[in-house]
Amino acid sequence: MQILIKGGHLIDPANKKNGQFDLLISKGKIEAVEPEGKIKDIPGADIIDAKGAIVTPGFCDMHVHFREPGHEYKETIETGSQSAAAGGFTTVAVMPNTSPVNDNRSVTEFILSQAKETSNINILPIGAITQGLRGETLSDMGELKEAGCIGYSDDGRPVSNSEIMRRALEYSKMFDLPCIQHSEVLELTQGGSMNEGIVSTELGLKGMPTEAEDIMVHRDICLLPKTGGRLHVAHISSGGSVDLVRQAKAKGLAVTCEVAPHHFTLTHDACRGYDTNAKMSPPLRTESDLDMIKEGMRDGTIDIIATDHAPHDRVDKQVEFSKACFGIVGLETALPLTLKMVDEKIISLERAIDMLTFQPNQLFKLNKGSLGIGKAADITLFDEKMEYTIDPSQFRSRSKNSPYKGWKVRGKVLRTLVNGKTVFKCN
Repeated sequence: MQILIKGGHLIDPANKKNGQFDLLISKGKIEAVEPEGKIKDIPGADIIDAKGAIVTPGFCDMHVHFREPGHEYKETIETGSQSAAAGGFTTVAVMPNTSPVNDNRSVTEFILSQAKETSNINILPIGAITQGLRGETLSDMGELKEAGCIGYSDDGRPVSNSEIMRRALEYSKMFDLPCIQHSEVLELTQGGSMNEGIVSTELGLKGMPTEAEDIMVHRDICLLPKTGGRLHVAHISSGGSVDLVRQAKAKGLAVTCEVAPHHFTLTHDACRGYDTNAKMSPPLRTESDLDMIKEGMRDGTIDIIATDHAPHDRVDKQVEFSKACFGIVGLETALPLTLKMVDEKIISLERAIDMLTFQPNQLFKLNKGSLGIGKAADITLFDEKMEYTIDPSQFRSRSKNSPYKGWKVRGKVLRTLVNGKTVFKCN
């Protein structure tokens, strides 16, 4: 069946289109994109009236935790995919800190098999840099690539051993896949629950200093000239780290980075009241860090937006702050929080869409993020003006751990299509 999306405001950064266009889908692929009214109605075609909506390539999130295998009570590939679709995401990359860890072909193949059976979106596995995420022995990175992994990470833990990280970056060059680093010097953060600063002191909680992130980012950047590898800094939270990445890019080094919405919308003040939904790793930082992150978004130092979607059951969060798990569900709040940066004139709407679509796919060399002719019809429609109040109880995610309850926001996903098939439609 053919599908005609009519009357929408299409924003496709990959093809430099921003205006009123109609879009024709045939057999799950983009057949035509023409100025509004140029494509005549086709007998038997399914018509989607997109008047008043923004039409974009499907969003892409390069950093999610779907917890399967091993912790399905928090999230599964199926429920995570439903959450992603509701947030406008058609492609996500799942991190390897599952149980068992995705450090070998069999786990990668299980994830892909489960995705084929239960997911309604594109699932891309990230393989572990080291066996068991222990930081001691490299995984078989070649095998992981052959099995379908699109990058390597020990996310949740850093690769602390400099020799191991050096070898990983050398292999990243060989296999042309990025090493995604969780930048943290564990000796500086051990036992920490939140950012080290005035709020942690007031709350009587052990802090995690920004230096723990900055030192690891600096070390990894120092390894790039000799190894020629590709470094991607995950969930950047420190203003100092943003500046380090900026300097490295100016030198022509192969380093990129991502920012999660909670790191450009919240500060450590959100931890007041011991709200464990605001406990995350890396932690929420200061207003100064927030300003430097926004500047990094503005000047292009920060390449992409990624949610670090980290669902946890209530039992993991309804405990003392120091004992609670780190993490936040993020897929269903990413769009409205990103639009706050548009409202603040930090980035344009087109740049926001670029950071959610084309840039992630460029960075990971995927054949997504574009509404070009012949491309898969992975498409998101949203109403940028629709205002509503965030209610985590309505999330499609199995978990509800979000500090944004009660926030009044704008920007609602109306429909998400994958290969031309509607996988989410707003009621």
